[in-house]
Amino acid sequence: MDAPQLNPKRWVDFLEDEDLAFIKRLVLFSGSLKDLATAYDVTYPTVRLRLDRLIAKIQVFDDHDIQDEFERHLRATYAEGKIDGESFKRLLAAYQKEKK
Repeated sequence: MDAPQLNPKRWVDFLEDEDLAFIKRLVLFSGSLKDLATAYDVTYPTVRLRLDRLIAKIQVFDDHDIQDEFERHLRATYAEGKIDGESFKRLLAAYQKEKK
């Protein structure tokens, strides 16, 4: 018998291990983006962009008005910068049209 599927309800349940590792390091560096940039051997703007994208992704996962899993993941993918705005709009519009 298969184990029952858990339905994640908290934003943290949606995050990937990479996201959680980033958050952990940020906390361990007392929120210092400068120190985090040094640890990752990247520039401050690179870390700032990563944090901004993670914040946007968390906001999508924490938005209880989004009930549809596909839409939630599509919006999170866009928030991460993995797809461009025009592609996001086309995919979301096509999906919403298909749902009707």
